[in-house]
Amino acid sequence: MGFDAPAVDYDRFMGRYAPTLSVALADCADVHEGMRVLDVGCGPGGLTGELSARAAEVAAIDPAPQFVAACRDRNPGADVREGVAEKLPWADDAFDAALSSLVIGFMRDPDAGVREMARVTRPGGVVAVCMWDVATGGMRMLGLFWDAVQRLRPDVEGEAWMPGGAEGDIAERFTRAGLRDVTSGALTAHADYTGFDDFWEPFTLAVGPAGQYLRSQPEREQAAIREECRRLVPDGAFTLEARAWYALGTSP
Repeated sequence: MGFDAPAVDYDRFMGRYAPTLSVALADCADVHEGMRVLDVGCGPGGLTGELSARAAEVAAIDPAPQFVAACRDRNPGADVREGVAEKLPWADDAFDAALSSLVIGFMRDPDAGVREMARVTRPGGVVAVCMWDVATGGMRMLGLFWDAVQRLRPDVEGEAWMPGGAEGDIAERFTRAGLRDVTSGALTAHADYTGFDDFWEPFTLAVGPAGQYLRSQPEREQAAIREECRRLVPDGAFTLEARAWYALGTSP
């Protein structure tokens, strides 16, 4: 699945989780001063910005041209390119670490994407990938939406099928790719909302599977989903927690 939405719409929908998730993933990979680091599937640059604050040399890549433009604007020192994870335009062993946040589920060939991340990472370097827990609802914002949808349409699958969204899935892909010392676990992030409208309106922007599903429905169905969400979401300002599964491995 590609992303056609403007960067500012992505910021309102999923980008609000980037500050806390990016710190968690960069900490997990021990990104620090002097490293050469790659961000695969950078989007508008949430993780790229965190890496740029820590590392000496940062590169990033994304297939969506509007996200590439936004990432370049926001991270002027980074080498940001348009392209796909399955065919990275860098030489073997070019980086000390390659990271990817919330992207493996959208890769056309996730295993190939992991192999490419390993290829461009020097021997002994780190590969780290995370994806929202969409299998068990640990990403609460998406879980609330799909709970509402499935109360009306129990046959709708939601996002539980996505690669990387189940515990252990990313680690299995790392092992198949030949990465060593593979470890896995959960990262946590959160986002603050001023109220229900702040939660609901980003879904109407058609960002990602949830937003695109909503946009595809007739107005009456959209209104029904909204009302179901309204019953599930707290009154007033609130914070939603989000869990992402991650795997960490060493390039051979």
